Amino acid sequence: MNPQNNIPAGYWKDAKGSLIPVDKVKPVDQARDSLVKELVAKSEALSAQLAAFKQTAFADIAAFVQLSAEQYDANIGGKKGNVTLYSFDGQYKIVRAINETISFDERLQAAKALIDECLKDWTTNASSELKAIVNGAFDADKQGNISTTRVLGLRRLDITDARWLKAMTAIGEAIQVVGSKAYVRVYKRIGDTDQYQQIPLDLAAVSL
Repeated sequence: MNPQNNIPAGYWKDAKGSLIPVDKVKPVDQARDSLVKELVAKSEALSAQLAAFKQTAFADIAAFVQLSAEQYDANIGGKKGNVTLYSFDGQYKIVRAINETISFDERLQAAKALIDECLKDWTTNASSELKAIVNGAFDADKQGNISTTRVLGLRRLDITDARWLKAMTAIGEAIQVVGSKAYVRVYKRIGDTDQYQQIPLDLAAVSL
């Protein structure tokens, strides 16, 4: 008996948990099982390599940023921790990106109330396009989430009504950072152009 999975020698366990004598398992099923488990083992090893690469890449980039700041007094960091590093010949670049996930607190409702007052008073002058943009910004998806992009897009509208400006302030103060994800992306220059192509580290994006 195998002590690890408690399966007696000469038996295989099927998806329902039943023990099947190995001589009753069809050869094609045995071959499929072998293929799947072989690819899973390789996938787990590759995943571990990617995890190690990511950890090393972040540590090395952070160390270099610190070194540059200390020795050369150079500010190579970007907004919110983003940074881009180029090879000396410009053929390669590495981007460390920190993407924040934001949400809104209860002050968003106060902003919506002020905006509704504006739209009510602007009924005769406000265009249908403006109304559609404003109302669409507060439409929730099937999960009940409001698009942060559309709400924040309202702040780019050139409107000077005091209530509108107050609503935009409320939107800004309602922003809450609820999480962040860090990425490392590696790029290679395309020929002699100023364009770069990302070196895929995502299995689905790798060309065959």
